[in-house]
Amino acid sequence: MLEPLAERHAADLLEAAREPEIRRWMPYAIRSRDEFAAWLEDGLAQAAAGREGAFATIERASGRAIGSSRYMALRRKHRGLEIGHTWLASAAWRTGANVEAKLLMLGHAFEGLDCLRVEFKTDARNERSRAALAALPARFEGVLRSHMLVPYGDGVRDSAYYSVIWTEWPQVRERLRARLARHSATS
Repeated sequence: MLEPLAERHAADLLEAAREPEIRRWMPYAIRSRDEFAAWLEDGLAQAAAGREGAFATIERASGRAIGSSRYMALRRKHRGLEIGHTWLASAAWRTGANVEAKLLMLGHAFEGLDCLRVEFKTDARNERSRAALAALPARFEGVLRSHMLVPYGDGVRDSAYYSVIWTEWPQVRERLRARLARHSATS
């Protein structure tokens, strides 16, 4: 389940973001309470200004915030956007939470915002993220070398790009629904 990111999610998200494995590939630092506060403030400010759509991923059973994702790089004139800044507490991995979030975000992008293209990018070394994008299925488009500076490793990231376009959305939607149904059946 998704909700617009709000201050009320701060305590849950701060706890979820403490796990080193989740922070490993984040292109921003949230290792401390101050860095987390800056991340949250940025998400709220970007959303308030209409530059991004920031969301908290909510665990249905508990109502707790377990991660976050955003609409970014909004290109209204060209009917496109990016889904990014996505992360989940490791306890939510393989539970269907990310599948549901992607179904909701892609559905709104294509059916509500009338997008032609939704793109994703991740660190080219992030095998977990790349496998999740391929499983949508999103199409791999290539790697932009030395694409951005990051607060980990050698500080330089190559970004792997993926996309889903409007003609692919019906197939992607059905695949995500089937995957979500399998998760629901086993939980």
